Amino acid sequence: MTPQQLLFYCRPGFESDLAGEIVAKASALGWQGYPLAQPQAGHVAFVLTEERPANALHRALPLESLVFARQSLVALEPLEALSRDDRLSPIIEQVVASGWSFESLWQETPDTNDAKALSGLIKALQRPLESMLKKRGALRRKAGGRRLHLLWTDGDRVQLGMSFPGNRSEQPGGIRRLRFPHDAPSRSTLKLEEAWHEFVPRDQWETRLSEGMQAADLGAAPGGWTWQLVKRGMQVYAIDNGPMDRGLMATGLVEHLREDGFVWAPPMRLDWLVCDIVDKPARVIDMVERWLVKRWCREAVFNLKLPMKRRWEAVSEGLARLDRSLSEARVDAEIACRHLYHDREEVTVHVRLFN
Repeated sequence: MTPQQLLFYCRPGFESDLAGEIVAKASALGWQGYPLAQPQAGHVAFVLTEERPANALHRALPLESLVFARQSLVALEPLEALSRDDRLSPIIEQVVASGWSFESLWQETPDTNDAKALSGLIKALQRPLESMLKKRGALRRKAGGRRLHLLWTDGDRVQLGMSFPGNRSEQPGGIRRLRFPHDAPSRSTLKLEEAWHEFVPRDQWETRLSEGMQAADLGAAPGGWTWQLVKRGMQVYAIDNGPMDRGLMATGLVEHLREDGFVWAPPMRLDWLVCDIVDKPARVIDMVERWLVKRWCREAVFNLKLPMKRRWEAVSEGLARLDRSLSEARVDAEIACRHLYHDREEVTVHVRLFN
């Protein structure tokens, strides 16, 4: 049984954006297929229309290169109309027929309220499934780190997928859940914390997010993102006409400048630029492009607010434009963009300069 589908998780409401992204990127790689996407479903399947195995396309489309996908799986055909009296047998038989073995089993649902109601069923099935898979040799200790995923969308419908180390999210459902710090000025602080987890390897935090670095936060008030910078011991230029949190100002690490973030220029090269200004994506890219071309910072994290329609097109066009500008200015840079869990109607972009 050769897998002929890829399965992606996403935030509900962004299925068409993810589908458009997958179709565009698969086509650019020479792959033909069509998406299966229902509004508010929280997942998208991409069905191949050629005989090549889906594993090859999965490797060519690493999860970290996708904007709207939370998780990326090689998938089998959905199992539908499962009997309440025996849900397990069809699942076991499909796994065995696939010829694959796995080291672990994750049962998941889309990030929707209706799907979350299936948590009781999933919990009840976990041990019996693991036991039966072990007996059939499909679940064992050494299986190349492969993981079996069961995406339940209803009590009688499940789709089986497999993930591979280095090309998957290690978070259930592809969701990184962070605890809100009680002393942070706003919940937006979680956006920057998640961005660091996403874009900066944990073993590099001590060198790339270290005490004594200098940063600018454009559109800082009341200080949700500044709080993350100060927490790492950085000195921060907080640029905003609005008031900053008193606790942050008391740290002595923040210089609050009541200026326009779109025109302010730093007095020296900084380690970090962060920006969560609510404005048109094109205007934010113009501003960040100026910072990067002039090499005013070494790394940047900024959010782009999304339009109501054609969101994938807006993001792809903006990123392509930024990439062209940096190339023309001979700025050696790495650009990444993700729709993070703590984002809503925006995406988060990270740029790292190497010269």
